[in-house]
Amino acid sequence: MKTLEAKLAKSPDIWVPTVTLEGDANGAAFPLPENYASKYKGKYVHHTLKGGIGHNLPQEAPKEFADAIVEADSLSR
Repeated sequence: MKTLEAKLAKSPDIWVPTVTLEGDANGAAFPLPENYASKYKGKYVHHTLKGGIGHNLPQEAPKEFADAIVEADSLSR
C-alpha cells in the first residue's frame, strides 16, 4: 500500500477518461478546473453544477451525478 501511496503523492498524470464535477455553492476551498485540467491526458470533461449545489453531489444533484457516470463511461468508447 505504501508504494501506491508514494506514487499518488507525486500527483501523476491521469490517463483514464474522466468527468469532474463541482457544485457552485461548495464552501470548501478548491482550485479552479482550469488549474488542474492539464493533469488529465485522456478524454476529460468538467461540469460546474449550478443552483446552490454544495459538496455532496450524489445527494444534492443525484441526476447530474448519475449523468456524469454515464458520460464518463461513454468517453471510454
